[in-house]
Amino acid sequence: MKFARSQQGLSIVSWLVVLAVVAFLASTAFKVVPHYLDYMSMQKIITSVETDRVESVKTVADFYAHVSRGMTVNSIRDLNMQDVLKVTQDGNEFLAHLKYDKREHLIENIDLVVNFDKEFRVRMP
Repeated sequence: MKFARSQQGLSIVSWLVVLAVVAFLASTAFKVVPHYLDYMSMQKIITSVETDRVESVKTVADFYAHVSRGMTVNSIRDLNMQDVLKVTQDGNEFLAHLKYDKREHLIENIDLVVNFDKEFRVRMP
């Protein structure tokens, strides 16, 4: 007869299962988190157009140049700005549409797909 106080902890097999689950979740996070960080950087770059007093952004070409410089500073190299960002001018506002997908291989034929789609209305500085 065994008492409850002598039955403590996990077995070795249980520890291996817990370790495998933690390793899988960590691997998934390491593959997806950089894409979210790039997306948040792109959001800051786009919204900084209206608060950046040093740079005068008056045309769509100036807007693209501002975003390109921001991407260079933040080391965002795996996005083609012309494909992921569409900008139009409406009076003294810019309408920017940031839309792209990122795909990361996970296991065998399983991929992680992250879809980003956001529209911005940014006033001229």
